[in-house]
Amino acid sequence: MSIRIGHGYDVHQLEEGREFFLGGIKIPHTKGCIAHSDGDVLIHAICDALLGAAALRDIGFHFPDTNTDFKNIDSKILLEKTMDILSEKGYSVINIDSTVCLQKPKIQKYIPAMIKTIAKVINTDPENISVKATTTEKLGFIGREEGVSAHAVVLIEKAD
Repeated sequence: MSIRIGHGYDVHQLEEGREFFLGGIKIPHTKGCIAHSDGDVLIHAICDALLGAAALRDIGFHFPDTNTDFKNIDSKILLEKTMDILSEKGYSVINIDSTVCLQKPKIQKYIPAMIKTIAKVINTDPENISVKATTTEKLGFIGREEGVSAHAVVLIEKAD
């Protein structure tokens, strides 16, 4: 058995009047992400971590923002497609640990739904998914509520 680790990071600018998607769910907020897709930074970071762990490049390589097929796409579909790519290479997910960095909105009450949604998409037990949140104590672009970012670390395995 081969075990590999990957790290992913994503950031998006926030803008008034847009829908806000995070961890595969829509969260009520006055701002949403400016993006080619739905702008779900958490799922994008997870996709990058999974692809990176398998040395399969990144989300922009597989789902470029120059391709109109991905315009306004639900990021859960990108995660499904990422899992298909990994499965074709014989990989499966052991666990995911992630952190979302945003000043507002507070997302603690949405985290169980995010975990359940992500686990369903990648076909794993919710116990294998960790989603945490932090602010930047009003510092930087996140603290000024100009953007949101997410980090993800994944562990994957490939059966011999």
